[in-house]
Amino acid sequence: MRELISDIDAAAIADTRARYPLAFAAPLPVRLGRWGAWLAFVVFTAYCFWTFEVSPVRLWAGSGKLMEVASHLFPPTVGEAFNDYLWALLQTIAMAFIGTVIASVLALPLGLLCARNVLPVRIAQFLFRRTSDTLRGIDQVIWALIFVRAVGLGPLAGILAIIISDTGTLAKLYSEAIENAEKKPVDGIRACGGNALQTIRFGILPQVLPLMLSNALYMFESNTRSATILGIVGAGGIGFYLADRIRTMLWEEASFIMIMILVAVYLIDWLSKLVRRRLIGAAPDTAGGLH
Repeated sequence: MRELISDIDAAAIADTRARYPLAFAAPLPVRLGRWGAWLAFVVFTAYCFWTFEVSPVRLWAGSGKLMEVASHLFPPTVGEAFNDYLWALLQTIAMAFIGTVIASVLALPLGLLCARNVLPVRIAQFLFRRTSDTLRGIDQVIWALIFVRAVGLGPLAGILAIIISDTGTLAKLYSEAIENAEKKPVDGIRACGGNALQTIRFGILPQVLPLMLSNALYMFESNTRSATILGIVGAGGIGFYLADRIRTMLWEEASFIMIMILVAVYLIDWLSKLVRRRLIGAAPDTAGGLH
């Protein structure tokens, strides 16, 4: 009986293989393409390591210097400018907040115009998408250097840099969320005689607003860290003091400033989660931890 079942199974498998050969093995051109892709990946990775002179010897030599620097970071020391640090940290958080809020508002119409299901005119959609790509394609630090030259040193340059960069990033995220919205509510609004604005207001936005809010909150968390880097290039905030302490090799005070930044980012992450739960209705974590 077992032999009969084995013969039947083998015959069935052979018959299925003959009918559907692609289900058992990819064609030779496909396999060659996969092998070529893996080979290109390996070659390009090796080229990058070779170009940047990444080697175990160099890493081992650098680890000693890194440990030496790390030894100077402890114990963290407040120094005599704690009030200045605190004010600069609040300034950094305010830069991130104002920049994110304005960028979130500006990104909404741009995201709508980038979405295929909102703007059917392909040429116009292409232009708005390339505008979004241009805004986010240049790093915030570059924008900050440009605005420092334009408006001078201080938080305003950092705020403008965050607005420009985040508008492009959020517009892309918004447009992807809008394109993935369900069509039935949209069709229902149109069937009831709704115009384009009513379709967007009642058919699309209720579906995507929670995701938009989540993206904006994440960008606020990210911008709090980014604003520190912007301060290093002259955009004000805690980054200025951090760069100054590192430049003068006051490692203990630099360590204290980094701890302040970590605590601020942690608290912002926690508060953002509370806001998401409150406005989006996400279920609380069963583990009870903070993420």
